[in-house]
Formats: sequence, structure tokens, C-alpha cells
Amino acid sequence: MRNAIAPLCLLAASIIALGGCDRRVETNQPSRAAAAANEANVRYRVDATQGRIWWLTREGVFVHDAKTPQKRFVPIPGWVSVDVAYACLPALALGPKGEALVTSNVLPTVWRIDPETLAVSEHALALDADQDKDVGFSGLVYSSEHAAFFAVSEFGSLWKIDPELTRGEKVALSAPMAKACGVAVGAPQKAERLSRLCVRGRQSDWTVQLAPDYRSASVRTAACIDRPWLLSQVTLRSE
Repeated sequence: MRNAIAPLCLLAASIIALGGCDRRVETNQPSRAAAAANEANVRYRVDATQGRIWWLTREGVFVHDAKTPQKRFVPIPGWVSVDVAYACLPALALGPKGEALVTSNVLPTVWRIDPETLAVSEHALALDADQDKDVGFSGLVYSSEHAAFFAVSEFGSLWKIDPELTRGEKVALSAPMAKACGVAVGAPQKAERLSRLCVRGRQSDWTVQLAPDYRSASVRTAACIDRPWLLSQVTLRSE
């Protein structure tokens, strides 16, 4: 389905006023397009397998199938988020079955959009730590290798979330990741058995190597230039 990415990205380019195209982009993308994506405050995901583009706006989620000219709006009942002036954007992610996942940036809750019916279900996560804090997620990604989701909070914490979206387990980090705004899965290095995560921040990037039991991870400051970032995520760093 690789050849499906090009027409989907052309479709996304036609609505650049709303944001950017979710493909493998580098940090040297044209500044005008990056600025447009940043100003629109949207997150994009391109699902080449299903032939869809998902994007998250302040109003909710839009989905556009490449086979049809109409885009559909999916409201998110009970969705809570604060303005980007105060926090990173909520996250938009794709699950293993083609479902779309939306987070809150102030609550440990995930909304799941069914890929067939577009029905929305709300999943309040039971966290094993930080119950006294306003934990929300500014980044979310599914890792098929780990059979789990991983989420980051703007306060710098990393969480492992089960595929059923019931529980969040905090991963102990060797160093904090302040103002984390996005997360992606990268390929493992030659000497490593498991893939790394790359976390995008407003001021720094980090590579995160999980321990075999996923309960802890080592953190190293490193650029995320070789990771699949949304165009809007590329522009997250403060100048």
C-alpha cells in the first residue's frame, strides 16, 4: 500500500491551511508549510492501509477517505483539552486495527474511534502512579513490537498503555523529559534487541531505550530527525 501514500499526501496538501501531511518528513521542510501547520493547531495521521487521512482540530476529528470526495466530522463526546497556549496539543494516533485514538492533554483518558462505524468510545485509564496530578497525554503511539501503546506527558513522564485502553503504567526514566509533545517508534540500533522510542519536545528531543520488562528506560538527548513526525510536530520546538 506504499503507493497509496502519495495521493493521500496530495490530498492533504490541498488542505494545507489546516495543517501538514503525516509522512516521513525531515526538520528542513519549507518554513511556510510548517508555519501553516503550526498555526492551525492540528494533528495529522495518514493511514495508507485504509486509504484515509485523519486530523484532529479544536472541534473534533475529521476523516477523509481517498475513495470519496466528502470528509466526515467525528465529534468527541466529553473530550477535554486546554489551549495550546498552556500545554502541548492532545495526541492523535492510529491503533493496530485502523482505529484512531485521541487523548486529552489534561486527563488520563483516551477516546477510540472505530475504523468501520466511526463510533466513539471513552476509556479512562487506571494509572499506577501520579494519581494526585493532572496527567494528560501530548504524544501517543502504538508499538506492534511491544503490543502496547506508549504515551508521553508534557510534564516529562512516559506511560505504557495496554491495547484494551484500561491501564497506564508509568515507566521509570533515567532523566526527565520536560515539555514532551510527541512520541514515535524508531528502529533498534545494531547492538540493541528492542526498538527505541523517540520523544519530541518543545526545546529538546530524546531517544528512549526501554528495559526488557518495560518498567524502566534510559533517556538520552538526541535529535529526532530520522523519525516519522507530523509536520505540525516538527514545528513544536520554541524558537
